[in-house]
Amino acid sequence: MVVTGDKRCTGGFVDEMRSVAMKLHSKDQSKEGEKETEGKPWRKWDPTIDGYLKFLVDSKLVYDTLDNILNKADFPEYAEFRNTGLERAGNLAKDLDWFKEQGHKIPEPLAPGIEYSIYVEELSKKDPQAFICHFYNTYFAHTAGGRMIGKKVAAKILNGKELEFYKWDGDLPLLLQNVREKLNKVAENWTRDEKNHCLQETEKSFKFNGDILHLILA
Repeated sequence: MVVTGDKRCTGGFVDEMRSVAMKLHSKDQSKEGEKETEGKPWRKWDPTIDGYLKFLVDSKLVYDTLDNILNKADFPEYAEFRNTGLERAGNLAKDLDWFKEQGHKIPEPLAPGIEYSIYVEELSKKDPQAFICHFYNTYFAHTAGGRMIGKKVAAKILNGKELEFYKWDGDLPLLLQNVREKLNKVAENWTRDEKNHCLQETEKSFKFNGDILHLILA
């Protein structure tokens, strides 16, 4: 499950990306969702500390991988998305250190995070349009539905503590708008077929991110 709440229209390709993503939401995730809810709605989840740590560890692995890909920039357009302010790996490292200080054992990454990291790493070397779809859905989802889920988890098992994972330096709406503009600029150089190919990757992004998210219940 990925919950994207990117509500601002830009008039560019990002609007298309958001539209496709919203259609993949279930009806309990968004008013714009078109899918029936499978299993227990996320608002009724019963998270555990162990499960949440698994989710955070796997999430960090994926964000580390995305950052490394952008820094290597096998395709020039990747460099546009360095140091956007949306980066999460450093914040996750601080959170995992905090859990360690509380006496919790930090687990090793599990299959969902490992498999997704391998997938996007290989994809990034040969398919920039598909990779950018994963970049968009992973980072933007966390600023919307990810924050809602984080707040609920904190209320249930962390005495309301807000983790660094859910904090950004600077004005988040402005950070998001800057990245939207970069995405639209990059997509201006794509053919219609390349844009469609990017959009077609959305479902895979949802599947991978959903598998990681469900670790919260492990």
